[in-house]
Amino acid sequence: MEQCLTKKGFTLVETLIVIALFTMLLLAIMNAVTQLYKYNSITLEQANEIEVARRGLLTWVRDAREMTSGADGAFALGRAESHRMGFYSDIDKDFSVEYVEYRLSSTTLYKDTYEATGNPPVYSTTTPTRTEILSQYVQNLLQGQTTFRYYNNAGTLIATSSAMISDIRYLRINLIVNIDPARSPGEFMLQGSATPRNLKENL
Repeated sequence: MEQCLTKKGFTLVETLIVIALFTMLLLAIMNAVTQLYKYNSITLEQANEIEVARRGLLTWVRDAREMTSGADGAFALGRAESHRMGFYSDIDKDFSVEYVEYRLSSTTLYKDTYEATGNPPVYSTTTPTRTEILSQYVQNLLQGQTTFRYYNNAGTLIATSSAMISDIRYLRINLIVNIDPARSPGEFMLQGSATPRNLKENL
């Protein structure tokens, strides 16, 4: 009596189908993992830049609060523009008053420091003594948003700040930080304010 032997296993076609399905599944998983790493990388970079900008903002608050007359007798606040602000302050606590400018150029926020020289002291603003980068991803100019705002003693926003510089009593800074506006996560706004202690003494 003959017995029929049934062969068990995959045919060549079935094997190829399994390999193709496995490859597609593997590619999908790898793509998902890659996207996850990219997203996490951008998120970490954004969080790091927000922290860098936050430290820069706190530096501005500290310096602005301590602004005082220049060593040459100049009024404490020297420049009051939408994206540029200059004032006199002993920023390094060496009992010598420096002139410092915070300025937004493209997406980079700079801090320029000028030392007084000579006797009587004179400030030359041609070349800074030192320049610091406080943030490289500030999007204010691209979005048409003001960086610095100025208020009078009544708390009213001063629109033409340069023309009414002696009326300024309260300062605000707004920084829109985003390392890549075309990607998520989105922008983050940092805000700070300062009430200079010595402005009234310089009228």
